[in-house]
Amino acid sequence: MAVLVVGASSGIGKAIATGLIESGVDVISASRNRPSINGIVHHNLDVTDPSADLSFIPDVLEGLVYCPGSINLKPFHRLKEEDFQKDLDINVLGAIRVLQAAFKALKKSDGASVVLFSTVAAKLGMNFHASIATSKAALEGLGKSLAAEWSAHNICVNILAPSLTDTPLASQLLSNEDRREASNKRHPIGRFGKAEDLSNLAQFLLSKESSWITGQVIGVDGGMGSLKP
Repeated sequence: MAVLVVGASSGIGKAIATGLIESGVDVISASRNRPSINGIVHHNLDVTDPSADLSFIPDVLEGLVYCPGSINLKPFHRLKEEDFQKDLDINVLGAIRVLQAAFKALKKSDGASVVLFSTVAAKLGMNFHASIATSKAALEGLGKSLAAEWSAHNICVNILAPSLTDTPLASQLLSNEDRREASNKRHPIGRFGKAEDLSNLAQFLLSKESSWITGQVIGVDGGMGSLKP
């Protein structure tokens, strides 16, 4: 089984790639930085580069995880068009490039699975999230459309929508105990997320046990997106 993980150099992507390798999966990494993971095959890739070389994708892929991300939190009146474009380049256009390049390889598999990453802010209106919520909501639309279109090829496509997760990308939001405790209190389950929370579900969605799940946006958010105790 071969799975391509785009964004495996840190955070959620690294946790997914590590878990897959530990379970015996052949993992191909693609990102700007090489992951410090034993047993991984890495290719340098800048997803925002329209001319990026994706010829390293093998003939057959059983799974694809796309988890590059961005956190650009500003009041709407301070956001520039360039901010929106940057988030769209990373979260949407980069995903489109990878998905189009990987389609033939996914189609050759006997039931491939694609996992994309959104955010709770695409569903739940949150202050200062206008740019990231815009791009991730677009990614959700892309994912659900592909789930419908690619079902004819027995390819499942699902989207995970986390809340704040303890990763290098979110380090400034969890930089001291006061911020960490405030984040804990915002989540009905009483804590912010860990990379393993997302990794565990992503690995299930990449397995044959999830072959009847597709087109879903799944909140992995400590209840933030649907509960108000």
